[in-house]
Amino acid sequence: MDILKDLKTQVLSYYDNIIAFLPKLAIGLAIVFLFLLIARFIRRRIIGLIRNKAEDPLLVNFVDNIFQILNIVFGVLLFLYIIGQFGIAGSILGAAGLSAFVVGFAFKDIAENFLAGVIMAFNRPFRLGDTIESNGITGNIVEMNLRDTQVKTFDGKDVFIPNGQILKNPLFNFTIDGFLRKEFILGLDYGTDIEEARSIIKRTMQKIPGILKEKKEPLTLIHEFGASTVNIKTLYWIDTFDKTLSSAEINSQAMRQVLEALEEAQINMPGDIIELKNYNGEPVNTTIPKSA
Repeated sequence: MDILKDLKTQVLSYYDNIIAFLPKLAIGLAIVFLFLLIARFIRRRIIGLIRNKAEDPLLVNFVDNIFQILNIVFGVLLFLYIIGQFGIAGSILGAAGLSAFVVGFAFKDIAENFLAGVIMAFNRPFRLGDTIESNGITGNIVEMNLRDTQVKTFDGKDVFIPNGQILKNPLFNFTIDGFLRKEFILGLDYGTDIEEARSIIKRTMQKIPGILKEKKEPLTLIHEFGASTVNIKTLYWIDTFDKTLSSAEINSQAMRQVLEALEEAQINMPGDIIELKNYNGEPVNTTIPKSA
């Protein structure tokens, strides 16, 4: 009978403790819920202001992710303090500090990528949609998160580059200022009027849609003297902010129209010339077309 009496006393004690704890639990949940609503409202207002001021949505998304994590952490700590679990809250904070120290060694690369992401979020070397090259990977920026940066290559692959590698290695941004230079080389016959050919090429380039004509004009230069041709390099700039035409299509149109203009002006682009030596007689020069 004493055992049943003690058991009944313990059950009633637990019941009384649960009944006494329920108001704290309800108040804690209500306050945390209200806190999260207010925090979300403030976060959205701040993110909205940053989005209106920021040039790049990458920074906005990065800051938004950090705010979401902080809101959850503060919400959990607030709940523990409200229900009277000060020791648990203090232990979590102490454990967090110790864990940060231990995890810093165990997961050095993760911490490094996170810090690199923070640095790049506020000191942005690229924007959403920029064409970059890093660690031998070339493509367009799709997204940057706390650990890595997503790049879509021109053949459709999605590559996730750790932020630490981008920060520590050279980064080539081809489109950050809106200008991208392209070029191609063609060979002209040694008997060609070079200045006339350059003039034809320049006039043709200025008629092609997508090629800049005022800020950065097309330019032609004598590149080198080949074995059978004078090689002319043509340089031109395109506006990367204009998405109506791709750079590959502009380059294709430029080469085609320049070729047609030179052919119309009867300016020849000869094949390779190979000299065949006959050691029993005089050298014989033979022209072999490039398609041969």
